[in-house]
Amino acid sequence: MINLNNKIIVITGGNGFLGSEMVREAKQAGATVVSADIVSKKENGVDQFTGDLTEPDTVKALIDYVIEKYGKIDGWVNNAYPRTDDWGSKLPDVSYDSWKSNVDMHMNSYFLCCQQVLEKMKQQGSGSVVNLASIYGFLGADFSLYEGTSMTMPAAYSAIKGGIINLTRYLTSYYGKSGLRINTISPGGIYDNQPEIFVDRYNNKCPTGRMGDKNEIARATNYLLSDYSSYVNGHNLVVDGGWSVI
Repeated sequence: MINLNNKIIVITGGNGFLGSEMVREAKQAGATVVSADIVSKKENGVDQFTGDLTEPDTVKALIDYVIEKYGKIDGWVNNAYPRTDDWGSKLPDVSYDSWKSNVDMHMNSYFLCCQQVLEKMKQQGSGSVVNLASIYGFLGADFSLYEGTSMTMPAAYSAIKGGIINLTRYLTSYYGKSGLRINTISPGGIYDNQPEIFVDRYNNKCPTGRMGDKNEIARATNYLLSDYSSYVNGHNLVVDGGWSVI
């Protein structure tokens, strides 16, 4: 089992679908976990910070809180998934204001968190940041999967996740010699009670024959946070059951 003993880990969006599993797995691996989310939640053994991480002052307050309480930040996971109410709109219906708002809230908040926490980690001389991207950050969407459902792949998602992947490469080039590691994880489709017709199509196309489970993303995150990945830097770890190889 991966060992995160004595590590202070911050997970943004830690009370959401993937985030709650990341928190559980990191805690099980021995980490002290701070779950940072706009939605408050009580959970034994997990420090909670409530706030909107699209706001610069909130990000600074979170970092100051963790440093003051624990003296360091060993790992930071950018997992928060802010989005507008019309997030599921199909391309012709996406307003320009919606596009701008989503890019600003999601990709730009990841930049903001990285910029601030990496400077703190630089002072420590160590630290690992994991950014959540997606296979649709480097692949085109297969829209045939969504036929007959109300689902789609939001246009802004591809731009945001692609930007996060390359931002990670930039940050690695900038901070690597300071002893810091910055990587992305690109999940494939993760099962979350999607319509049966979608799941069947996905399973039939995926070489592994199924959608992923959220704990498989959480365990990959633990790996990148741990010392087992000490020479992994600037990497986009694809966890997709082989979807992207075909």
